[in-house]
Amino acid sequence: MIDNLALAISHGLIALTVWVLLRRPDLDREDAPPEQTERKPKGRPRA
Repeated sequence: MIDNLALAISHGLIALTVWVLLRRPDLDREDAPPEQTERKPKGRPRA
């Protein structure tokens, strides 16, 4: 009985966590990555 209760509680918590994570609105949004600025080389130019 205890083993079944432990399995039910642990699997129930995992299912609850998955359900909460899947309901997040930011999972469906794909923002563009921030544009990287061009860096100027320091020192003398290489050959």
